[in-house]
Order: sequence, then structure tokens, then C-alpha cells
Amino acid sequence: MDSSAKIVACMQAGAKSLALPVPDAAAVRNIIGLSLENANQILIPGITDGDNMRFREAYSKYFSQIDNTPTPLYDGVYESLLRLKGKGFRLAVATGKSRRGLDRVLAETSLSKLFEISRAADETKSKPDPLMLAQILQTSAISAQQAIMVGDTSYDLEMAQSINMPSIAVSYGMHSIEYLQRYNPVLMVDKFTQIEDWLDKENGESK
Repeated sequence: MDSSAKIVACMQAGAKSLALPVPDAAAVRNIIGLSLENANQILIPGITDGDNMRFREAYSKYFSQIDNTPTPLYDGVYESLLRLKGKGFRLAVATGKSRRGLDRVLAETSLSKLFEISRAADETKSKPDPLMLAQILQTSAISAQQAIMVGDTSYDLEMAQSINMPSIAVSYGMHSIEYLQRYNPVLMVDKFTQIEDWLDKENGESK
């Protein structure tokens, strides 16, 4: 989903409300995907544990209750996921959001029914540590080579690469194509529907 504008607005508003240094938009976009705790440490070097906690609380309040910046799904995402689910693909989520934030977003977008399993940042280690992927694989009883990570940040692709999981890079997200290509994704897409087309082809060739 296209959430960068809202994340930037809420990060800046949260910092301002606490009289903390207000990060610029580019800096905020660069940490999207990390847990809030880790992100805040990068945005405000030397931040105390107490201020970090207050910053996380302020950000969450702005995101869930105050800021009205829209966060639409990218074109074709819902329809493609629905079709992939119907074709027997098993879908999972590995996110830098908290469990509370993830559950809220899944409910708002009607995506909950499509995902078999999910891991949020406050349940495991933050990206780019691959633990959340390893836990999903273990629960699903499949190997890394039987799965594929779809991501739009270097954190996504780095954690997949570290456990030899193939990855697909999304060009229209948070990090640049040039940066994502460093992690050798098997595919780079400009539209989400291209993922479905590629998976259909790969699945057909493997039969």
C-alpha cells in the first residue's frame, strides 16, 4: 500500500509534538520497513530509551487517530492477491509494523482472509534480521527456496538474501531500483500484476 506520505507526516508530527528533532521526508522514507524502535534510533541518533518510547507512542497516535492522509492499495494488488490465493499460492506477511498496526491495516483493507500467517516487528527481530522470515518458513513447513520475498526496500531483500530466499523487487516503493538491484532479485516489477504473471509462468514451467 502507498503509505509513505502518511508515515512521513506522522513521524514529523510526532517528533514535533515532543520537541524532538524533526526528520526530513527523505530520511523517514529511508527507514520505512524497520521497527519503530530501530527507525527512531536512526532518525534521531542518541535518542534516549524514554524519548524513543514516547516517540513511538506519539507516532502511533497520529497514525491511527489523528492524521487522515490516505493509504490506498497500489493498483491491482487486491485482485492479484485474491487470484493467487485461489490458485493455491500460500501468502504471508513480514512487516516492520507492530501487531496492532498490522491487524488494523489488514482489517481496513479486507486483506486478512488472504494471508495464512504474518509476523510483525514487535513479535520478533526487526528487519533486516531474517528471523521473521525463518519463523514463517518454520510454521509453514517449507524451505527458503520454496518461497519468495516481495519487497520494496533494501531491508526486505537483504533479509531474504541472508537465508538464500529468492526475492522480487518492487520499483515503485520506498527505495530506488539501483539500491534494490544490489540484492540480486530474480525479478524487478513496475506493477504488482507483473508478479502474478511471472508466478503463473514459473508454476506452469515447473509442472
